[in-house]
Amino acid sequence: MNNNSETGEILIRSENIIKNYTSGAETLHILKGISLEISRGAAVAITGQSGSGKSTLLNILGGLDRADSGLVAVGGTEITALPEWGLAEYRSRRVGFIFQFHYLLKDFTALENVMLPAYIGGMKKKAALEKARALLSDVRLDDRISHFPSQLSGGERQRVAVARSMVNDPDVILADEPTGNLDPDNSAMVTELLYAGAEKWGKTLIVVTHDEKTAARAAIRYTLDKGLLCEAPGGVPA
Repeated sequence: MNNNSETGEILIRSENIIKNYTSGAETLHILKGISLEISRGAAVAITGQSGSGKSTLLNILGGLDRADSGLVAVGGTEITALPEWGLAEYRSRRVGFIFQFHYLLKDFTALENVMLPAYIGGMKKKAALEKARALLSDVRLDDRISHFPSQLSGGERQRVAVARSMVNDPDVILADEPTGNLDPDNSAMVTELLYAGAEKWGKTLIVVTHDEKTAARAAIRYTLDKGLLCEAPGGVPA
């Protein structure tokens, strides 16, 4: 088992995760028994070639997809055993997602886009707005909170998505190619703000990326190759 938790509480534990996809007569073995432990507050990057299963693994950890077999436990809850309604609650309360595309609501301002998940989740409107403003300040968008997505640059939109991922105070931030659509300057800024925000708010961060600079910012790195996970050299000192 890959273990980066010699000290600290283990937040995420997977055991022998297997995932296959069948297309016609062909079966693709995407994940071939992934076992992993990640401690609370860790920053982890997973790299690998396209089609290696990185996004599939992230989706299983986030409750967006189910493994064919194996176990995933987050904070002591075995999410692989949850019914669909339990997975929905897990996703809304314990996980923050960032994707390659920002998925902002076009008819809502940056502030509204960030506060809405908290408001829908039951937070008082005033508290949700205050939390959203603080998070937008963290990603250096104080002067853009009243702008709509169409009025923001690509990098600014993704920074709003970073802020939104943290508004419900989740245990885990899962980022799937968060800089994939950005130019080098915006990629560097989003990368730094993502890692800094996760550290400031005490979040466990898992980033799937092709970008070597984005991966290098993580303290812990893995490579996924041919369905198998192995520790990779590099990363900032833990």
